[in-house]
Amino acid sequence: MRMLLALPCIALCWTVLGPTHAAPVPPPLAVQSGRYADGRALEVVGDVAAARTVVVLVPGVNTTAADFDRGLGGVERRAPAWQARRLYAEIGSADVAVVAWLGYDPPEGLGLAAVREDRAAAGALALRRFLPTLPGTRIVLVGHSYGSTVIGIAAAKPGLDARVTDIVALGSPGMGVGRAADLRAAARVWAASAPNDWTRRLPGLRILGVGHGTHPADPEFGALALPVDGVDGHDGYFVAGTGTLHALAGIVDGRA
Repeated sequence: MRMLLALPCIALCWTVLGPTHAAPVPPPLAVQSGRYADGRALEVVGDVAAARTVVVLVPGVNTTAADFDRGLGGVERRAPAWQARRLYAEIGSADVAVVAWLGYDPPEGLGLAAVREDRAAAGALALRRFLPTLPGTRIVLVGHSYGSTVIGIAAAKPGLDARVTDIVALGSPGMGVGRAADLRAAARVWAASAPNDWTRRLPGLRILGVGHGTHPADPEFGALALPVDGVDGHDGYFVAGTGTLHALAGIVDGRA
């Protein structure tokens, strides 16, 4: 009888602490702007066919095709399509294209799915399949929030597209690894976290499948630090005039 009573607790612990499993991954999206019935979305800014450098923005928790253009809660700066356009405008080069990529199913809210990495693992598989479909000679990956976790898991195994030269984590809860050196990609790793970004209050831990590891902005992680002057909160990294947006443009156009 005691064993029977313990079964619900065992099941709960397994749900929370059990191993990460990636969900099945659909075929890669075509490299063109679109909003799709399965919840995926893509925004291409610039002439991607002619671009030598392609930037891929990976958004995080609560992003859906429905708010891909308007932003969560109608807040424009949260919209991946808007962020892609802002970065492209800041770069100002015809040799660059920016792609906002919602090719996975992010967690809804800050519940169990957000502290585990199942969704990120599925997103990482999808991202690794998408990157080889891109033209150009160079790729820069930029992950915001849980999107940086997706990128981290994608880069933690050998075989990431060799054209990836830079990986950027903005407002990151963790990249699924303890330090930048654990990423198996020959790329520079950058990080930015505004002083009032709520992800700074999350513990930088990864225990039994819960948590995402050391914050990339923590000096112990070993990432290159991006300036955050002018950035307000968790969603302000792409706002015009901020140090982070200017520095991102510098990474992309080769000034950094």
